[in-house]
Amino acid sequence: MATTNYAELAGTAPSEADEKRVFARVAWRILPLLTIAYIVNFLDRTNVGFAALTMNKDVGLSASEFGYGAGILFIGYCFFEVPSNVALYRFGARIWLARIMISWGLISMATVFTSGPSSFYVLRFLLGAAEAGFFPGAAFYLTLWFPKEYRARIYAWFLIAIPASSVIGGPLSGALLQLNGALGLAGWKWLFLAEGVPAVLLGVLLLALLVDGPQKAKFLTPAERDLIQRRLAAEPKERERKFLWESLKDGRVLTLALVQFTYTVGAYGVAIFLPLILKEQHFTNMLIGWLTALANLAACIVMVVWAGFIDRSGRAVFSLAMTCLVSGLGLVVAIAVHSFVPAFIGLTVAVVGTSTARAVLWTIPTRFLTGLAAAGGLAFINSVGVFGGFVGPSIMGLMKDLSGSFNSGLVAMTGFLFVATVLALSARRYIARE
Repeated sequence: MATTNYAELAGTAPSEADEKRVFARVAWRILPLLTIAYIVNFLDRTNVGFAALTMNKDVGLSASEFGYGAGILFIGYCFFEVPSNVALYRFGARIWLARIMISWGLISMATVFTSGPSSFYVLRFLLGAAEAGFFPGAAFYLTLWFPKEYRARIYAWFLIAIPASSVIGGPLSGALLQLNGALGLAGWKWLFLAEGVPAVLLGVLLLALLVDGPQKAKFLTPAERDLIQRRLAAEPKERERKFLWESLKDGRVLTLALVQFTYTVGAYGVAIFLPLILKEQHFTNMLIGWLTALANLAACIVMVVWAGFIDRSGRAVFSLAMTCLVSGLGLVVAIAVHSFVPAFIGLTVAVVGTSTARAVLWTIPTRFLTGLAAAGGLAFINSVGVFGGFVGPSIMGLMKDLSGSFNSGLVAMTGFLFVATVLALSARRYIARE
C-alpha cells in the first residue's frame, strides 16, 4: 500500500483525504485486534447467563443466589479498576492489557470448579478483579491515536464488541451446552472452558502486536507519525490535570459516572437474565441462543449508524439521554404486553439502547480529560458505572424469588433507565462544546 510523504507537500498541510487515509490505516491496524479482544472479554463476563440454564440446577443456585453471584464480578472489578488503569498508564497498554486478558482467561476457565454458592461467588469476584481496567484502558489507548472528531465512530466500532459478543456467544453457548456429558463434563463446564481459552491466546497476541502510541509505530512512516501527533497536539484542551484526584472531584466526571451506573443497572439486569426470561417460553437452549443473537445484531447496526450521527452533529450528551430513554421505553413495552413477539421487540429495543449508550458516553469525558487524569478519570467513571452490573442482576434475581415473575425486576430496571435519562440531560449544563 502506497503512503503519502507529507514532508514533500511543499510546506502545505495534508489534505483531508490524506489525513483520513492515515487514520484509516491506523484503525485497520489496531481496532480489529482490540475489538476481538473485547468480544472475548464480554463473552467471558456474560456467558454465565447461558450457563445458568443448566448450571443453577446442577450446583443448587436459586435465582437470587445466581443474580448475586453474576453481579459480584463487578465488586472485584470496581475495587481494582482505578489502580489497574493507573498501572496501565505507568507500564504501557501493550503489557498491561495482555496481562489482563491472560489472567481473566485462566480464571474464566476455573469457573468449572463451581460447586455451590460460595465457590461461585469467589470465582466471579476473582474474574472481576482480573478483568479490571481492560475497557477504560483500551478507551484511553485509543485517545493516543485518534482526535475527538473520529472517536464516536472509533468507539462504536470498538464497543460493537458488546452486542457482537452475544451475536456470536448466543448460538455458540447454546451449542456448547449440547456437549453435556462429553468426556464426563457438564455442558456448562464446556462453555466456560471453550470460551476462556481464546482470552489467553489473544493476550499473547496483544503482547506481540500492540504498540504504545504513534511515536513507536513502525508500521507508519515518520511523516505519518508526525501527522498524527500534530493533529492530536492541535486539539483544544483544558488545563492538563497532573494529579488523579483533580479528575475525581470534577462534577462532569461524577455526573457521567452516575449516568453510567444507572443505565448499567438496566443493561446488565436485562442482559444477564435474558436467556432465563426467554426460557420461560419453553424454548430450546439453541433457540434461546439465536434469539439473543438477533437482539444484539440489531444493536450492532444501530450503534454504528448512531455514532455517525454524533460525529456529524457533535451532540453526544443529548444522544446519550435519548439512548437511555429509548431503552426504558422498550422495557415498558416488554412489561405491558403479554404476546411474545411485541414483548421480544421491546426487549430488543432495550438491548439496542443500552448498547448504544455505552458507545456514546465514552466520547464525552475525553473532551476534557488528558494524561494521567484521563487514565484515572475514565477508570473512575467505569468503576462507578459497572457497579451497576452488580446491582442490576442482584435486583432481578431477588425480585424473581420474591414475586415469581421477571416483570417486577424489569419494572425496577425501567426506573433506573429513566433516571439515567434525566441525569444525562442535566449533564448538558456542565459539558462544553455540545
